[in-house]
Amino acid sequence: MSLIEIRKRSLTIETIHHEGGPVADTPLKLAAACAVIKNPYAGRYEPDLMPFMAELRSLGTLLAQELVDTLGKDNVEVYSKAAIVGVNGEMEHGAVWHEAGGWAMRAVLGEPKAMVPASKAVASAGYRLMVPLHYIHASYLRSHYNSMEVGIQDAPRPNEILFALVMGTGGRIHSRLGGLTKDKVSVHDGQR
Repeated sequence: MSLIEIRKRSLTIETIHHEGGPVADTPLKLAAACAVIKNPYAGRYEPDLMPFMAELRSLGTLLAQELVDTLGKDNVEVYSKAAIVGVNGEMEHGAVWHEAGGWAMRAVLGEPKAMVPASKAVASAGYRLMVPLHYIHASYLRSHYNSMEVGIQDAPRPNEILFALVMGTGGRIHSRLGGLTKDKVSVHDGQR
């Protein structure tokens, strides 16, 4: 029997033309794909979460592919992942997404090297979570540090988990704070 029972999914797309300065030649697009599932361990302690984490790879692949289909694989420059666990669960029920969601995004994007940032919380339905974003090939690319809000008005219910993946097409629209630039990324170790 599957450990994953999806109640609903959502896809949110933000198109950013400017942040008060000049209109960008190419708008920045940020997208979040979310799935709300029944928490198979709500209300009880489960010592072995590995089967759940392994099975979540399929959900991660579904959400990651939806984002790539939405933005275009070659356009994706930033990524992240998030989990909001309903109040009958625990933080560790969201932490399973680190491997499952991160693995899925790397697989569909062609194995980028930078770590996948994350955010997670245990909270009530309607909670909104700010998710950090950064460049997929180098963690220290200051121009691409950004964030996107994720959440669904009626989720997660107490016995649910909301899992989210986020991708975007570039750095901040008016980035002008110096540091390493995209054209200078050279080490290909995920750092610089």
